[in-house]
Amino acid sequence: MQIFLISLLKITSIQLAALLGNFFIFGFILSKLQEWTQKKYYQTVGWKGILWTAWLGTPFHEFGHYFFAKIFRHKVQSFNIFKPNQLTGELGSLDHSYNKHSLYQNIGNFFIGAAPMIFGSGMLTLLLYLFVPNSQNIFFPLIGINNFSDYILIGFKKTAMSLFNLNNLKTWNFWLFLYLSFCIASHLAPSKADRKNMWSGLFYIIILLLLINIFSLLFKLDTTGAIFQISNYLGIFSAIFLYATIISAIHFLASYIFLSMFDKT
Repeated sequence: MQIFLISLLKITSIQLAALLGNFFIFGFILSKLQEWTQKKYYQTVGWKGILWTAWLGTPFHEFGHYFFAKIFRHKVQSFNIFKPNQLTGELGSLDHSYNKHSLYQNIGNFFIGAAPMIFGSGMLTLLLYLFVPNSQNIFFPLIGINNFSDYILIGFKKTAMSLFNLNNLKTWNFWLFLYLSFCIASHLAPSKADRKNMWSGLFYIIILLLLINIFSLLFKLDTTGAIFQISNYLGIFSAIFLYATIISAIHFLASYIFLSMFDKT
């Protein structure tokens, strides 16, 4: 029995890391970059500085929540795509309810919480293809990177060099792309409330995996192999999240350099 439980926990942990590990790793990094960037805006140009990016970034953030709430059949009670409130710091909101007895809707909480990261990262990639001529040279090399250290060391360098080449810097559409990307990147990370929602949904994902793995261990089925095959198909999300992280990092560095002259502290 003890060996069975150890095997069950080990297999479930491996599967969980394969399926959702990137959400947590990149979610944490994106949240920190967003926090540092917005803090710099507050310190230098104040609340209005946030609005410089929020007018576009917040609608994409909130629409991501709305989109996944509908997919997972949650009832949307109120939806404010962009409603800034300086007193509360709120920029937009989505209030939703769901059937707490529905496994599907409970699992949906994870994806509704992570939605801005998924939706926002996808939009950053779409902007790249719409506005930057050498977009394939920038994005496709990220797909072939297999470990996280290479993500940071190789991915950032290759992407930055391809993105900021001389031909791109000479075109107006590149600078428009950069501004629009900064707007979305500033507001794609899950908020504290979003992360709380994700933990709620994660609990039910773990329960589901445990039930599947109990069945698979009893009948000697290879569910881990199937999970790894699915995770390979999800590899595109690793590249998209990495690209979003690079754009967010560039925005943070740019804001830190150029806004320091306005620092009020």
